Amino acid sequence: MGRHSLPDDAATPSSGAARVAARRRTVAIATALVMAVAGGTAIAVQRGLLSFRRSCAASAVRLDLVASPDIAPAVRAVADRARTEKITSDGSCMDVRVSARDSYEVAASLASPAPPDFSVWIPDASLWVDRAKDAGESAGVVTAGHIAASPVALAVVPEAAKPLGWPQRTYTWAELATATAQDDKLRLGSADPARSASGLLALSSIATSAASGGADGDTRAAALAKVLAQRISPGDGQAVQTLAPDGSGDPHRNQALVLSEQSAFAYNAAHDTGRHLRLFYPKDGAPQLDYPYTMVRETRMSTNESRAAMRFMTLLGEPESLRVLAGLGFRTPGLPAADPVASAAGASSPQPYASASAEPPSAQELQDALGMWTITVQSARLTTVVDASGSMADPVPGSGGRSRMDVTKSSLLQALSQFTPDDEIGLWDFATHLDGSRDYRRLVPTARLSDPAGGGRTQREKLTQAFGALHPVPGGATGLFDTTLAAYEEATSTYASGKFNAVVLLTDGANEDPGSISRADLVTALHKLRDPAKPVPLIAIAVGPRADRGEVQQIAQATGGAGYQVNDPADIQAVILKAITALGETQAHG
Repeated sequence: MGRHSLPDDAATPSSGAARVAARRRTVAIATALVMAVAGGTAIAVQRGLLSFRRSCAASAVRLDLVASPDIAPAVRAVADRARTEKITSDGSCMDVRVSARDSYEVAASLASPAPPDFSVWIPDASLWVDRAKDAGESAGVVTAGHIAASPVALAVVPEAAKPLGWPQRTYTWAELATATAQDDKLRLGSADPARSASGLLALSSIATSAASGGADGDTRAAALAKVLAQRISPGDGQAVQTLAPDGSGDPHRNQALVLSEQSAFAYNAAHDTGRHLRLFYPKDGAPQLDYPYTMVRETRMSTNESRAAMRFMTLLGEPESLRVLAGLGFRTPGLPAADPVASAAGASSPQPYASASAEPPSAQELQDALGMWTITVQSARLTTVVDASGSMADPVPGSGGRSRMDVTKSSLLQALSQFTPDDEIGLWDFATHLDGSRDYRRLVPTARLSDPAGGGRTQREKLTQAFGALHPVPGGATGLFDTTLAAYEEATSTYASGKFNAVVLLTDGANEDPGSISRADLVTALHKLRDPAKPVPLIAIAVGPRADRGEVQQIAQATGGAGYQVNDPADIQAVILKAITALGETQAHG
């Protein structure tokens, strides 16, 4: 039956071994967990203790498996072979039922407390597994290995590839995006990064590449994302359909497309040789789809199901299965590029298709890219409300004596750099009796960052100065409730259509104004102000150990928003982008 070891154990080291070392360590840990759940099955498989050659038991072990639509046909073919050849797990036949589902939909479904209708999930990229884990502990997902790989590149129709110098000329991601942005005749498309791993990995690569180009890297990345956003398709399948098959100048068709190598392979297989796509593999590295074999809520699986799941994973790594995967355009994880696969997909030397792929982007880099995307595509209108009570002067442990306010200001300035000239941002601060009888002040009215703000400054420059001037009010207490209601009333009354509207509120404590509105009355008032047709979610961030996370969550949820807690104010910028991403995506697709 071929080798009986786990796929990663048998992988031949390649020149990219150092690159994948960290991932392998993660896989090893995850695999150990799965093996423990499976009652030592993987060890038994390696030692040949399980009788895979015996005749089938009276009843087969059923395994429901969900796979990304691109790899589902290959997985289904292996499952069919397992049934036809009566390949067994611990003496019982395996009845593996394979369904194709988009990875982003599966990741979203795992946030639900309802148990899934499948035991194994093979998304096209590990980023979806990470997203499912972020959704909550109820997801219970563990990656046991990787069954295939496919680098993300730029596919170009023949007529457009020639002017770009294919295959002799090589580009970075930022250079490729810039080249397409500068030529009206070369239209670049992509699948929505919020729904497509290929789209998100390419977007993150473009952002990283642009950021390495100098001080204006963030602005350049946002500009390139804005160009890309003009020709977005809902998913990978729809994106491929936008290509101009004859190189025509149809303005509704694309000449270039962010695409996985496997998708280009499939496209070329369905078209005449003269219409084959050409692939540019950026010289700063191509990120890869890595197809993780993932156990879902494995603690609820029976022993037989766990063993069958592990056995099927080893079957997917056996030579005959790898030939099936290669026949559909997939690479084998950890091994050098297969020239026939890459060539059929549109690769040609000296394009660096056989060199080491890019370092996988970190979860934070992906989150930053998606946050930038949400802001860039939709633009934002935010009212930022910052706690200026006396406790904001308390030092942050490990910050060299810097206060909560100092670290908060630095984090807000970092967040400000992520916004584009079309975004609208304003600033309030609050503490008890800050402005006469009121607990809040409007320091900078909400306006476009590129708008003039007097004194020869732009709104961005005025905000930068105002953020830097924030300071705690000695003896000031936290006037949270009245401030929240006032800021939300103004934000809903000045709603900007076509933008992501929100109030971002940061507080390091619970409400301390005895003369203010009660929490119950505040929640009731927020419910009344909320208009689903004009959503203005409240992003409430509790800063430090004294802040009441439950309070900010309850208040935020009344607006359709979300509450968060950070112990280190330095995390504020990341939380803001994460919240904008999640809420913006909900509004865009809900």
